[in-house]
Amino acid sequence: MRVIQLIDSLRSGGAERMAVNYANALAKRIDESYLCCTRMEGLLKKKLSPEVGYLFLDKKKTLDIKAFRKLRRFVKEHKIDLIQAHSSSWFLALMIKWSLPRVKLIWHDHYGRELQGRKVGILKYASKNFDGILSVNSELLEWSKKNLRSKKIAYFRNFLLNDQRIPEDIDYKNFIHGSVFNIICLANLRPQKDHLNLLKAFKIVSENHAKTSLHLVGKDENDEYSKSIRDFIASNALEEKVFIYGEQEKVEFFLGQADLGILSSVSEGLPLALLEYGRAGLPVVSTKVGQCEEILREKGLLAPPGDSLKLAECICHYIEKEESRKSDAASFKRYVKEEFSEEVVMSSYITYFNQ
Repeated sequence: MRVIQLIDSLRSGGAERMAVNYANALAKRIDESYLCCTRMEGLLKKKLSPEVGYLFLDKKKTLDIKAFRKLRRFVKEHKIDLIQAHSSSWFLALMIKWSLPRVKLIWHDHYGRELQGRKVGILKYASKNFDGILSVNSELLEWSKKNLRSKKIAYFRNFLLNDQRIPEDIDYKNFIHGSVFNIICLANLRPQKDHLNLLKAFKIVSENHAKTSLHLVGKDENDEYSKSIRDFIASNALEEKVFIYGEQEKVEFFLGQADLGILSSVSEGLPLALLEYGRAGLPVVSTKVGQCEEILREKGLLAPPGDSLKLAECICHYIEKEESRKSDAASFKRYVKEEFSEEVVMSSYITYFNQ
């Protein structure tokens, strides 16, 4: 079996990270594993295993004939059997399938916003040409069954890779251990993640627990939303307590410096951040969106989206209740290891592909 992952960018994001995870995991299990980045390279390129074949298209527009020919030639030369197209890359993958009918096309749906307003559009008609659809949560699975035309639709959990190499050049100077309770939020700076709700909650927390800090790790577009975050920090005199790091290559090691992991999103699919928190052994506070409630269950604390007061209460609970904090963190870490490991997901995944 020869499989290529197709993804528009390799900047930090859930779909992008999963494309890399699948490429690396498959490299150990099939004849050849490849990854093609269509539009924009990024830090995640460094995460690719040396065993993964790589292609960059530098695609400039939706109908880019030069990029199409380059990918088609690559697929033919390497005798690729299956394209796994992540998120919006399905259109280019469909063009390849039409020109090379023997190639199978699996679309991997990572949609993380509210499904109520999601438009089907031409995807409905295109999907009859998909050999399969993978959904990252049960809600997306039901949406695809209702709105799309592919016969082999399945739910596959996101997963974490096993290999982690510890770097020696990361500066953790803003993390103070022992005397300060360090909270980390692993989320790109965009409105869906609702950092303003988190900042409002943190302001409440810091008024009751002075020795706390908040660390925001994620892609920063330096846009209006990013400016609103910085304005809130400045206007509430939180510069010495809230730190913005931007996009980071080694996020797992920032997690190792924290005491609690948090997500304050207004919508999610199955966020990898929660799994990263679990593997790092952190207690977790999250808003009740997407699959977060199903994943955390009794192993973390949940707040309604947009409710900064309830979010603050959850954080304070873990600051004040050390036993609860340690117990929930240990329980969630075991669950992530048992249910979201590379081995568990890839075993079912290979079976699905072979079908």
